[in-house]
Amino acid sequence: MKYSVFVALALALATNARPFGGHHHGGFGGGNNGGNNGGNGAAAASSSAAVVLTSAAAASTTTAAAVDSANTSATATSSVAIPSFSDTATANNPDVQNSLTLDPSVIATGFLNNGQSVQEAGQVASLTSGNNFINFCATRPDLQITNGLQITDGSCNPAPMGLIPSTANMPSAKFTFPTNGGNVAANTPFTISLAIQGMQTGFFVNAEQNYFAAPQQLNAGGQVIGHSHVVVETLSSLTQDTPTDPTKFAFFKGLNAAAVNGILTANVTAGLPAGTYKVSTINTAANHQPILVPIAQHGSLDDVVYFTVSGGDAAAANSTDNAAAASTSVAAAAAASTTAAAASTSVAAASTAAAAAVSSSAATVSFAPAAAVSSAAASAAPSAPAVAAGGQGGQGGFGFGGGHHHH
Repeated sequence: MKYSVFVALALALATNARPFGGHHHGGFGGGNNGGNNGGNGAAAASSSAAVVLTSAAAASTTTAAAVDSANTSATATSSVAIPSFSDTATANNPDVQNSLTLDPSVIATGFLNNGQSVQEAGQVASLTSGNNFINFCATRPDLQITNGLQITDGSCNPAPMGLIPSTANMPSAKFTFPTNGGNVAANTPFTISLAIQGMQTGFFVNAEQNYFAAPQQLNAGGQVIGHSHVVVETLSSLTQDTPTDPTKFAFFKGLNAAAVNGILTANVTAGLPAGTYKVSTINTAANHQPILVPIAQHGSLDDVVYFTVSGGDAAAANSTDNAAAASTSVAAAAAASTTAAAASTSVAAASTAAAAAVSSSAATVSFAPAAAVSSAAASAAPSAPAVAAGGQGGQGGFGFGGGHHHH
């Protein structure tokens, strides 16, 4: 199968770029490093439709674009076919995946249409191209080539978007814990759990070297291969109506493992301070790019829920799924209230009432959300201090806050 892909010649590795990366403890490492590079071959050389890559941005840089040929992830399965690539590509190579010439069979003629023949109010003209935008980044010489890095001050990425699933294979996700409007105990470990379907999880590449560096891929069943993430952000209240700052978060973790019975999990080992939060998913392809689907009108591929974290000695344990595990502080508070109310009755009656109260203490206890706390800064700029509660993430995951991306 031919991939509509090409190689941008001689990408300059930006020395002033700093990825959101640190030590990857079991995460964002592995395969798929090759990344569907290359153009197409000799057929293009003899065709009038062939377009030779002559990027001005590439001409001033070195002539070797190294591509890792270890194209299998430790978590990959035989259901995913990974094409073979060499370390360098050459002009008019008969191997279409290692040619610097665009094969005419992959030219999208629809890219010549600006879409303005049928208009609606406010519609703008699309950019057009007769060569699949292969030299698009040459239009912005002021920007670095993304080149697999997480460049915080802007870049241009030449990688094609890749394989698009069918509508029957669009992924979706739903948090199973915390639940929307639920409550968890402050500074107490808990586990975020996420039901996910329609994609093959457990596929992630090196985020420090292969970020956005290859097209989206599908498995043999037509599903996107990739992984998910969860991010917890601090809110001022459940009624906050101002946008959050994407550079700040209270907790972030990449869910690099394959789902077990359709469920992904993330352990928040230190818990969260009292406050109000939202937790969101970021479902991505293997190279960390947001998932692409075939139609514009579709349900959300991600999920978000809003929850509170309560403090104090009487804080409930999780008032949703984990409430059944019973918080001793809630049981004690319920028993104390019952005993106080029954103070004028006999000891036996008070004991009976207390026992009844304890047995019913698994019911949800509502708390007014405490004041929001400042979320952790996620900026990876060398001059920006890491203000979050640091620490390395669990295996295959990001640490709690911090300036480095421990995925």
